[in-house]
Amino acid sequence: MAMLRRSVSSLTPLAARLLGGQRSFNHNCGGTLFIAVNQVQKIVSNTSFLVPSISRCSFSASPALTRPSSDESLLRVIESEINCSEESFEEGEDIPAGFPFQLNDNPGQQTVSLTREYQGESICVEVEPSSLVTDASVDDGDSGDDDDRENLSSLPMVVRVSKTGGPCLEFGVTAYADEIVIDSLSVKDPDMSEDQLPYEGPRFDELDENLQKAFHKYLEIRGIKPSVTNFLHEYMVNKDHREYTNWLKNLKKFIEA
Repeated sequence: MAMLRRSVSSLTPLAARLLGGQRSFNHNCGGTLFIAVNQVQKIVSNTSFLVPSISRCSFSASPALTRPSSDESLLRVIESEINCSEESFEEGEDIPAGFPFQLNDNPGQQTVSLTREYQGESICVEVEPSSLVTDASVDDGDSGDDDDRENLSSLPMVVRVSKTGGPCLEFGVTAYADEIVIDSLSVKDPDMSEDQLPYEGPRFDELDENLQKAFHKYLEIRGIKPSVTNFLHEYMVNKDHREYTNWLKNLKKFIEA
């Protein structure tokens, strides 16, 4: 419309000149006006191409993006797996009364940490994902044998016992049903440079038997005992189930986006 107004306004002087020119040669004002207006109308009609057509300027809506059929199939499989995971999930027991540690569980992370203070010591336990074995053929009664123990459910942990301003003891521990095995023991000096190679000590199973028993008692007094590790094993199995379900839901959100 703005272009039309500009076109008509530009033609107004032309109409005036035509009218003036006609008055110079024709004294019939009515006829002159009719001729001038008629010529202006012809000019306007010839310039109609300057006015854009509304239909030409309208933009058709872009077609909605359609999800590939392969994505739809993938979504159905993911949704089915989510439903199956949620139906089979059973919440474990709450933290038992008298549990000696504060449990810190951050969603989305594989590990769980435990902390407590004991007679001026800071004890930190990092619990790694549980290795769950459900083979009914495994005889738990033979768990004392090293070969059979490898086939049992296990819970790896790192236990650090530290005192203010000094080194800490770091234990590598594997917890089985009603049994705790110390895999390694080292002394960590916080002031030691990462470039240095500290002496890690001998293999734990090579220590004197009485010394091994003494360290087992040392950890038990500080809370690393079967009543705690059995609960942690169940907790980590449930955590793995929760994390897997949330992982599936995040996959679904990504495919749907």
